[in-house]
Amino acid sequence: MKKKHQHNNHEEHVDESWLIPYADLLTLLLALFIVLFSMSSIDAVKFKQLASTLNSSFEGGTGVLEYPSTLPPEQSPSLSKEEDNKEESSNSEKKSLQELQQKVNEYIKSRDLTGQLKTSLTDEGLLITILDNVLFDSGVAEVRPANRQLAKEISQLLVMETPKNVIISGHTDNIPIRNQYFESNWDLSVMRAVNFMKALLENQKLDPALFSAKGYGEYKPIASNSTEQGRLKNRRVEILIVPNEEITEQ
Repeated sequence: MKKKHQHNNHEEHVDESWLIPYADLLTLLLALFIVLFSMSSIDAVKFKQLASTLNSSFEGGTGVLEYPSTLPPEQSPSLSKEEDNKEESSNSEKKSLQELQQKVNEYIKSRDLTGQLKTSLTDEGLLITILDNVLFDSGVAEVRPANRQLAKEISQLLVMETPKNVIISGHTDNIPIRNQYFESNWDLSVMRAVNFMKALLENQKLDPALFSAKGYGEYKPIASNSTEQGRLKNRRVEILIVPNEEITEQ
């Protein structure tokens, strides 16, 4: 009797070695999503603890979960000191302008010029407004000889212990002007600003390098030009006194 040869059917086993790195990859991805979720939390201390724990588990301490700090870096003492100095300087300049305003207001009151001169503190600095009829004849850019003393007295008020930038600006109403001297209100406003500035700078104690002049013509009104009262307010010369930044920062 022939012996039947028994054939052993061996099953083919699929190589599953790739599952190990795949599982590791999934674990790392899970850890990454946990970290990203943690970063949305306000509690930075808990996030740091979580990151440290996960780092220790997967990388032995460092590597995968190294993270940038979500907290702003502490200000260095020098930067903090610099900011304090700037704030102190700004407060000092503001106080200086307030003192100057008080001095000018006292001068206006003593000369009975309340209706013709006024002061105001703006974001830019101290603004002194002078109605044009105090200084000029109609349609003329030269300061009246009778009012040059007023310009001289104002120039003395501008002599300060800490120098400031001074911007002189001329303004008109919207009534057109055209004569042998000026083609427009713009021309008139510029020359009035320049001539008044020159009158101020006759004071040798003032530094011309800190002065500048502008002309706006009718384009920066402060009142309606539809009435004579409004046009009178618009015809003016302004003195804007601002801190000299270059000197302040030294």
